[in-house]
Amino acid sequence: MPAPRRVRSSAGELAVLDVGEGPPVILLHGFPQSSLMWSDLAGLLAGRFRVIAPDLLGAGDSDKPADAPLGLEAQARYVGELLDGLGVDRVAAVGAGFGGGVAQRLALEGRADALVLLNPVVHGHWPAELTRTLQDAPPEQRVPGVVAAVIRSAFDLGMGHRTRMPHARTEAYVRAFDGVDGMAAFFRWTAALDGSGLEDAAEGFSRLEIPVLILWGEDDPYHSVDAAIQLNEWIDTSSLGLLPGCVHFVLEDAIDTIGPMIYEYLRARYLRAPHGHGADPTGAVMIQLERRPPWVDLAEIEQEYDDDDHDDEEESEA
Repeated sequence: MPAPRRVRSSAGELAVLDVGEGPPVILLHGFPQSSLMWSDLAGLLAGRFRVIAPDLLGAGDSDKPADAPLGLEAQARYVGELLDGLGVDRVAAVGAGFGGGVAQRLALEGRADALVLLNPVVHGHWPAELTRTLQDAPPEQRVPGVVAAVIRSAFDLGMGHRTRMPHARTEAYVRAFDGVDGMAAFFRWTAALDGSGLEDAAEGFSRLEIPVLILWGEDDPYHSVDAAIQLNEWIDTSSLGLLPGCVHFVLEDAIDTIGPMIYEYLRARYLRAPHGHGADPTGAVMIQLERRPPWVDLAEIEQEYDDDDHDDEEESEA
């Protein structure tokens, strides 16, 4: 991958990976990560898309100004300014965790033509108990050792397959918050994790007419599956995939599975391009993800299966 470029926003410079050619796709990371989380996916997408992967303000190699707000609405504004600076009007947005909230704001503001959301924040389902401890940390706990321990513990708790994330990548996330400025940015980030910024989501999503893919780790301790179901109900054009064995950091848990799923979804629903294998029967089989049609009553289907099983039991007894 090429070295990141730097693009100015109203609050500071953002470090941005900008690679590939084609329709633009922006990749938005969560906390406490950076654009580094997209290294594998960016390489996969860059063969067909222009991939734009910024470090959000206050994270990674982007500026960490002491007086700039880092909340969801502010970050969405900085990302909008970044796109303006790159001459990009509309994108497909892929967001994870907090970055999934930023992606939702881009869609609500009319700048996204497709969304892929990986365990994103959802209005009304904020895990306040998990963030309050950090937000209320006394001065004696606001030290580099505590920050490093919290970041490592976040991945220990948030991954079902911890060994799949290289140790060097975890330590890169730790180093991003080194020093006085980095540590201050870490706690300003935690203060911004307050669940605000998507109050208009339910109403706004009712008017959304773009394709949306939601992928969710079933065992996420930070954002429960209830949040996934709520988000899916708000968005008429969404498809929801629940991922067994995955926790919160689903891309890290299952990049070999999720990466191709995201690529195929963007190819089919954003590019609207035909499948590359054509009519070759030996090629890969395309799986189209769709919402369950509203006229399909799962309760009736389950009852039919129960009745069939009951009939089989009676026949075997006879």
